[in-house]
Amino acid sequence: MTYAEFLEKRSQLAGGDGFKPVYIPDYLFDFQKALVDWSLTQGRSAIFADCGLGKTPMQLVWADNVVRHTNKPVLILAPLAVSAQTLREAEKFDIDCERSRDGHYTKKIVITNYEKLHLFDWKSFAGVVCDESSILKSFDGSYRQEITDFMRKVPYRLLATATAAPNDYTELGTSSEALGQLGFIDMLNRFFKNDQNNSSTRRLFGEAPKWRFKGHSELPFWRWVTSWARAIRKPSDLGFEDDGFILPDLRESEHLIKSTVPADGLLFDVPAATLPEQRAEKKRTISERCNYAADLIKHSDPAIVWCQLNDEGDTLEEIIPDAVQISGSDRDEKKEESFLSFINGEIRVLITKPKIGAWGLNFQHCNHIVYFPSHSYEQYYQAVRRCWRFGQKRDVTVDIVLTEGEKLIMKNLQRKSDQAARMFDNLVSEMQNTLRIHKRPAFTNKEEVPQWL
Repeated sequence: MTYAEFLEKRSQLAGGDGFKPVYIPDYLFDFQKALVDWSLTQGRSAIFADCGLGKTPMQLVWADNVVRHTNKPVLILAPLAVSAQTLREAEKFDIDCERSRDGHYTKKIVITNYEKLHLFDWKSFAGVVCDESSILKSFDGSYRQEITDFMRKVPYRLLATATAAPNDYTELGTSSEALGQLGFIDMLNRFFKNDQNNSSTRRLFGEAPKWRFKGHSELPFWRWVTSWARAIRKPSDLGFEDDGFILPDLRESEHLIKSTVPADGLLFDVPAATLPEQRAEKKRTISERCNYAADLIKHSDPAIVWCQLNDEGDTLEEIIPDAVQISGSDRDEKKEESFLSFINGEIRVLITKPKIGAWGLNFQHCNHIVYFPSHSYEQYYQAVRRCWRFGQKRDVTVDIVLTEGEKLIMKNLQRKSDQAARMFDNLVSEMQNTLRIHKRPAFTNKEEVPQWL
């Protein structure tokens, strides 16, 4: 073994454990065909494709290929209501599948909600797809481990999401572990070290201890990630043309609401510095913020209001005449019925929390969002992307309603947004280096030699 071969083996880059596609349908775009081909050849892979780039048809074609190759079923796990949306897409593309709520099925491609996984036996499946896989880290530890244990026993695996790790690189370990690559702890030990010098930041924003790259480990880290994942924000990230995939404008506005009653012991509002202070601020200003949000959507077009507290949702539903709230206490069937009614235009204003409805659903018919902020950048990103996605024909308006005491929340969201952009830039850049993709410069004028030469 040469030294170069030794280093390659030690790098633990994912190899191709899959098979060449049995078929690639013409209805896929060129970049989608390339991603499906690569993911099937890998066998165990992740596709981090932005909202509206067609993850659903890609994962359906992936599942159909695994079925044809193995003659065994494939299980597609999806968030609530996304299962029905996936089934409609399958009918559109003439892919034979069914939805199961009780663990029973007769077809080879089976769609179910994450919460129903315990009803299925991994031994029956040749492949498993995790749709909106970034939701894995939202589950508690034991449930996330159940999903990971189920996946790691199945030969072929696909993760599909738009936000792989929106503001924390180490979250990629969740995806890696589910795919049978490096475990989460192994990844941390190999590429990161614990930063013990951020106690003030953690106290301010209520965050877990931070991990930072070891010296000279950042490039090997991204190289390792791109050995099992592909990241794409637009087709040109893979070297294809962006025709038909240009987003409309996004208009984000912050609306600062003055509280009528200052916090106890204060003469005027000041930014809430700690999480308890921020929670108290939210509860103290529910009436003012909800009334302002209701005024913002006094029009006849569809709108969605993303809230954070039950009391916010109840107040909004009471003061907005044509609004319907989807709450955590609703039965799954009722939640799904309300989501579909909003998509079909039967409900004008939808009120819900990001953790209930911000993953996977397509609200392209709506271009007005009102958002009550939290510290979760992923929730904000996903909530906005339900409407602002490829296929949206109109400019999208996002009204962020907050108080003076919530300014630090917005500052934290901006910090996480910048970090997420850097992560995706690094991921795409290293992927392009691996694939030897060289973008053409956007110069349109011909070079002219000066007359004096």
